[in-house]
Amino acid sequence: MSTLTQLQVGESLTEVQLEPVSRMDLIKYSGASGDFNPIHTIDDEAKKAGLPGIIAHGMWTMGNLAKLFTAYYEEGFVQDYSIRFKGMVFLNDVVTLRATLKEKQDQNLHFDVQAVNQEGNDVLKGVVVYHHY
Repeated sequence: MSTLTQLQVGESLTEVQLEPVSRMDLIKYSGASGDFNPIHTIDDEAKKAGLPGIIAHGMWTMGNLAKLFTAYYEEGFVQDYSIRFKGMVFLNDVVTLRATLKEKQDQNLHFDVQAVNQEGNDVLKGVVVYHHY
């Protein structure tokens, strides 16, 4: 396995494809996060809010971004991130996580990150700053 420091600007990390979003994922995340808004777990409540069905917590999707960097945990850590939520994630959506090296600055690697659904639509975009030792 190569290291992050060997990565060149414009190169990407290995994509991570998540399992289809399940109701249990969102129930567990509600408990872990303390966000019990019923639009994330109860169909009728989501429909009352004008949604076609329950949606994943934006922070659930964002938290999964860390999986892109898991293989490199001995090399450093995610120092900073800036994320914009671009679209909703629904039950059974298959989300793919991507990171492309944008800039190397001393010990900091700046990555453009995104999460896309199975239709190729962005659900999240942003920047992650990874500090390597």
